[in-house]
Amino acid sequence: MIPVQISVKENNCMFVKWSDDTETEIQLSHLRRFCPCAICASQEENHHHDSIKVFTNEQLKIIDIKIVGNYAVSVHWGDKHNTGIYDFNYLKKISGF
Repeated sequence: MIPVQISVKENNCMFVKWSDDTETEIQLSHLRRFCPCAICASQEENHHHDSIKVFTNEQLKIIDIKIVGNYAVSVHWGDKHNTGIYDFNYLKKISGF
């Protein structure tokens, strides 16, 4: 399953239409919290999993979204964070939280 359309809606969620005709919306704060990059994963391991992360407006502003090969999405955030690559299965999984 691959995204056929990705957009940011009202500056607070990512909308994804999938090749199986399902649609998901992911809050940007949720997307950022589950960033799969090594830095974010390390920070998540060192903190309590039930803690609430608070992000600035720049940390939740999406500057660009790019498809990586035929397996993932790269998100470039307003604070210049851009190392997280969300593979399609992971993206679909976190949209269900």
